[in-house]
Amino acid sequence: MITSYVVYEGELHTRLTHERSGEEIETDAPVDNHGRGSAFSPTDLLATSLASCMLTMMGIKCLHLKYDLEGASCAVKKVMGDDPRRVSEIHIEMELPEGADEKTRQILENTALTCPVAKSIHPDIQQNIIFNWA
Repeated sequence: MITSYVVYEGELHTRLTHERSGEEIETDAPVDNHGRGSAFSPTDLLATSLASCMLTMMGIKCLHLKYDLEGASCAVKKVMGDDPRRVSEIHIEMELPEGADEKTRQILENTALTCPVAKSIHPDIQQNIIFNWA
């Protein structure tokens, strides 16, 4: 089954369509690489996907724990390297709601650090994750 369709619209801009839902995302090349920076760049999506996957997997784990993850958020910073140009680091700082005991915190942090996207990213890309528990 096809996951998505991507169409190049010219001027370094693409439109991505999710097959099942029809939802769309646009990308644009970043300003530091000949683009306008008018939307997420493909590498922005890579870094942001890591944070989204972490929160999603934590949310799934919370279905079995007595902890409400609603309101959790992440600030994402992507660092580009040169030669070759690639993502070299992803920094994520999570803000997590109060009410989690130490065992729940450990379970959720491990869940985040072992999410499918984290395990799919090349090991040369540093993943720097900070968990801030309220």
